[in-house]
Amino acid sequence: MLGGMPLVDPLTSTVLSAAIATALGVVLVLSMLNVRRPSTAIMAICAALVVAALVTVIISPPAAAPLLGVPIAVFGIAASTIGGNPFTRRALDIATGKRVRETEDGGILIVAAQTADPAHARTLMRGGTVIGYLERACTVLAIAVGFPEAIAAIIAVKGIGRFPELAESEARERFIIGTLASLSWAGALGAIIRLALG
Repeated sequence: MLGGMPLVDPLTSTVLSAAIATALGVVLVLSMLNVRRPSTAIMAICAALVVAALVTVIISPPAAAPLLGVPIAVFGIAASTIGGNPFTRRALDIATGKRVRETEDGGILIVAAQTADPAHARTLMRGGTVIGYLERACTVLAIAVGFPEAIAAIIAVKGIGRFPELAESEARERFIIGTLASLSWAGALGAIIRLALG
């Protein structure tokens, strides 16, 4: 025992590290295949793999072998940054019942009234896709290097940048749900990396 944590023998540690790296690699591949049209079933599989990896590193931290630490870090950061896109979009679709139309860059279209012409819709929250990628990359890196306090700055910058657009209820709802889903995904993967690498 070291610091209250049971030591894992080298063989078990290597097997656990390989399993975690494999799970993160599968999450990355499935997420990349799912970016265009997020599927609830595929994202549920990805979420289950992330939860399984997180539970594994909490219960029995593997102290990854040096060679397996690299794929865990690389797959974890990539799965967080890329995989968070379809995960967050599915969460938004489920929460809003697909009543909000999304633009190519992750913005949303707002029509003033039910009878208004959709051609005169306003676009809010442009660049949501790129902002999401940056938010998750910064979050997972902050957690992985042991500086989770940086997440407060990430949220503050995003909130200040979006503040003028949050007057619309659809924008507020999307901002809150999207941010929480994105940060939860990145936080879980950051924790896996941090705990797996010791």
